[in-house]
Amino acid sequence: MHEHILITLAGIGVAAIVCQWLSWWLKLPAILFLLLAGIVAGPVTGWLKPDQIFGDLLFPFVSLAVAVILFEGSLTLKLDEIRGLQSVVRRMVTTGMLVTWTITSVATHLLLGFEWQLAILFGALTVVTGPTVIVPMLRTVRPNARIASILRWEGIVIDPIGALLAVLTFEFIMLGHGGKAFGFTVVNFVSIILTGTALGALPGYLFGLLLRHHMVPEYLRNLATLILVFAVFVASNLVFEESGLLAVTVLGLWLANMKGVEMQDILSFKETLSLLFISGLFVILAARLDLRALQHMGLAAVYVFLVMQFVARPLKILISTWGSSLTWRERVLLGWIAPRGIVAAAVSALFALRLQEQNLANADLLVPLTFMVILGTVILQSATSRLLAQWLGVAEPDPRGFLIIGANPVARALAKTLVEKEFRVLLTDTHWENIRTARMEGLPTYYGNPISAHADQHLDLVGIGRMLALSPVTETNVLATMRYKPEFGPTAIYTLQTAQEKTASEKHKAAAMHRGYTLFGEDVTFNKLSSMLSQGATIHSTNITESFKFEDFLAKYGSKAIPLFALDTKGRIQLFVADGKMKPTNGWVVFSLIQKEPEIIDAADEASSSPEQAEAH
Repeated sequence: MHEHILITLAGIGVAAIVCQWLSWWLKLPAILFLLLAGIVAGPVTGWLKPDQIFGDLLFPFVSLAVAVILFEGSLTLKLDEIRGLQSVVRRMVTTGMLVTWTITSVATHLLLGFEWQLAILFGALTVVTGPTVIVPMLRTVRPNARIASILRWEGIVIDPIGALLAVLTFEFIMLGHGGKAFGFTVVNFVSIILTGTALGALPGYLFGLLLRHHMVPEYLRNLATLILVFAVFVASNLVFEESGLLAVTVLGLWLANMKGVEMQDILSFKETLSLLFISGLFVILAARLDLRALQHMGLAAVYVFLVMQFVARPLKILISTWGSSLTWRERVLLGWIAPRGIVAAAVSALFALRLQEQNLANADLLVPLTFMVILGTVILQSATSRLLAQWLGVAEPDPRGFLIIGANPVARALAKTLVEKEFRVLLTDTHWENIRTARMEGLPTYYGNPISAHADQHLDLVGIGRMLALSPVTETNVLATMRYKPEFGPTAIYTLQTAQEKTASEKHKAAAMHRGYTLFGEDVTFNKLSSMLSQGATIHSTNITESFKFEDFLAKYGSKAIPLFALDTKGRIQLFVADGKMKPTNGWVVFSLIQKEPEIIDAADEASSSPEQAEAH
């Protein structure tokens, strides 16, 4: 028996990590694969039976998991950012959300025959989208900057607001169920709000003070926060039943908006929880699905989904974008993309368990219907949104651009060459003179620290897929690498070493994982390139042909030329790096920094085979 439980738990973990890997590889929301894995493991094969495995622990496990999810969602909601949002986003999470809630509730009541209270709860559950499903979809769809910004902020803001709406709706149903007097219900409802708010805000304030004054060691911050979430949830429920979810939501809101409290490392902990804790939760929840309940609902459930996709969402966008500068093409795509995700799945499972204990009619259909909507929106929108964006002409091209750390002469020289070859660049620097010169040369710039909170909100990375760290300050390059490696991926980070870094011993060097690929070779430093440029060196292009191979190029130029990057026969850019195995072949074009000497320039001219290349010299 114990061996079977261990095998099952290990199997859930393996399934969860495989699903997360597939999500990364295919660039689709992880929830899609997690739910499909749970359905196959549960109702399809019967291998996973959560009620038998977990027994009485299932409800506490789901409750604590939902508490963590709501806390994490509210932790991303900063009030200052809400005040600065465009009117479109504000209307989407207020008026637009009420439109979706109303239409979904009415459709569920009329088409499925749900009682009004259950229909209204389902409508509240499914108003959320959430960054966990929106962000992976945006990476695949790649809409223009305005659409991406609106959808991203809608997901961030509506996640905790929608969850709070669902929690309050559920509490109202629980208090009103059983024929209690309306006045008594209202009193208890207000009591829940006051209890949850007080028991979320007070611990949040006290814990925030501890963090602000560094009274919690770094290695305990994440664990202490997680335990605090559990403690607040349980304590609030003990004081007033059903107030715990509201309490942890308020706790997250308070910590996210408390001045002088750094929460970035705790936010990073969210990723680990998603992989280890929440991923397993969705496999388990999907394994409890009753496919016969879906069959029982029949086409009526499909009609509810179609109303949500083709009526509720477009009407929400129509009302929310009225009078805005958005084009009709942008509005159409906004009206199509609204995948449901983690909050809807987890909260519906928790509420269904409680409602079934109260013998509420059709409570057993709440989870299957919610999961059908999740699967329907994720599958349909993931499969069609990119094609729709391209057809509408609101899709960004492939992210071929470069974020360049530094706007010094080396960075500017490389950036100008990339721009000439129609690659997007964005230079960042904290030195105004560098930024001013770059702007005078017509290069896009960001004046400020690329790892600042301001950069997180205002740095436009649409169309950018790689980072070049070209600062003469080693620490700046390392910090930028650590910040943007999760953004672009470890294979898209490149660093030009400084003279200080090259001569430093291993114990004084940053770890390789914080440096990215070393640009242009082990012996090439920022100082070397800067010196060559100051002495008149320029970037030249050389065609590689059958008669003039890359080996010939190296033999002719020797140390007088430093290869920087190459364009292959498909127009893709390949950067030269230390220990790299790239060998340009026939049809490639190599770009290199060449010292200004007549014999070298003549050799380069001889190597070029087209008038266009000759003009580059």
